[in-house]
Amino acid sequence: MSEAPTVGLVSRVRGMLPELRPAERRVGEAVVADPLLVARESVTSLAERCRTSPPTVVRFAQHMGFSGFPELKLALATAAGIEEGRSSRAPLSGDMDPSDTLADIVAKIGYADSRAVESTTAGLDVGVLEQVVDALVGARRIDVFGIGASGLTAHDLGQKLSRLGLAVSVATDRHAAMTLASLRGPEDVVFSISHSGATSDVIEPLRVAGQGGARTVALTNHPRSPLARRADLVLATTTRETTFRSGAMASRIAQLTVVDCVFVGVAARDFERTRRALDASFKAVGEL
Repeated sequence: MSEAPTVGLVSRVRGMLPELRPAERRVGEAVVADPLLVARESVTSLAERCRTSPPTVVRFAQHMGFSGFPELKLALATAAGIEEGRSSRAPLSGDMDPSDTLADIVAKIGYADSRAVESTTAGLDVGVLEQVVDALVGARRIDVFGIGASGLTAHDLGQKLSRLGLAVSVATDRHAAMTLASLRGPEDVVFSISHSGATSDVIEPLRVAGQGGARTVALTNHPRSPLARRADLVLATTTRETTFRSGAMASRIAQLTVVDCVFVGVAARDFERTRRALDASFKAVGEL
């Protein structure tokens, strides 16, 4: 049986919709719209409802990391059960409504953010994370790129890694990023962050750095996006956009969660060195 996680499965399907072929996308949309209904259907009935063929449904299941449709159905039934268990204590979506009170808004944002963290950590590929940590620990220089909201995440990662004594630069505009990327080689790591994975301002610097031989890492919500296809290693968040782009707000929380996993992973490689570096920075700041 596949190891594809059931927690966050529907969010993962939603995030992959833009990268799917039209026929598979219709199957994915059916999963997102009503996962429990899909879990109860036969492969033939789902194929007919989605105006496609049973082999396409099977390919979709395999695309999601399952051996076949029966395994996908079981995972969807499990995910639907988890959501049903939450229904008595949390709203079932982060969508805002004109009738919402401020208390409703607080509850929905809390729900969207907590789901983003939960689904992201459940779906995070620990093997890839381990490779990212290896690359960062052994790097001569590290560059972190992000634009807009992802720029905030880039600064957070840069600040955390610099406190461990690593040589880190952060760029949140294309010109600065391209300048840094053009100087990187096989001993360096470039880490680009983009929720959509389609932001050319971080894709192009990643491409240039890769051409120079640098190890490239992408953090994105879309693991088949242009950014992800350019990167050597891909870390994925699992969030969705809702009213007022609260999904984009939740994406920042999910990105920061992954950043914390990267930071602690690097820090854990040498506890004594980490302790000395953190103590030194605490002392320097404390004396200001």
